[in-house]
Amino acid sequence: MLQKRRMTRSFEARPLDPAVVERIVAAGLRAPSAGHTQGVDLLVLDGAEETSRYWDAALPPADRASFPWPGLLAAPLLVVVLSSEDAYRRRYAEPDKATSAGDFDVPWWHVDAAFTALLLHLAAVDAGLGTLFFQAHRVPSLRRAFAIPDAFAPVGTVAIGHPAPDRPSSSVARRRRPTAGDAVHRGRW
Repeated sequence: MLQKRRMTRSFEARPLDPAVVERIVAAGLRAPSAGHTQGVDLLVLDGAEETSRYWDAALPPADRASFPWPGLLAAPLLVVVLSSEDAYRRRYAEPDKATSAGDFDVPWWHVDAAFTALLLHLAAVDAGLGTLFFQAHRVPSLRRAFAIPDAFAPVGTVAIGHPAPDRPSSSVARRRRPTAGDAVHRGRW
């Protein structure tokens, strides 16, 4: 499965089997959670009617002519991964975690959101689908369109669907993946 993992930027508009969608979403809910906080929620947008509302908020029609990946807008499933810093701060103020309350060298709410996004991605790849994780744009507009509570921050969106023919990202051609010799430090840096 890991060798098949790629970012897909163009999708067929064909709908997904509801059982597959549920398996993918369930996989995302199995992500690790610091302190068992469970401060990551998912906004699942399934089908053209729901995903078009997302694109209207995040990429208004006037901006689409210059958008380099128009096939992305055909993805039949979008999962917005949201994290709640407040949930982690509340959890780490509880008696069993109080020794580290408010002392976050690493923003665990974002780390857990990233785990969730990766599990969604891998579950989709395992189902033979393509995916792309991208930053949530125009967050105030997304909040209004989907009534996202202020306590939750959209960390990113996972687009999922059947891949369509596409050109590779320009960064793939320009940048190589690091080797173990480049990125793995054993015993010391």
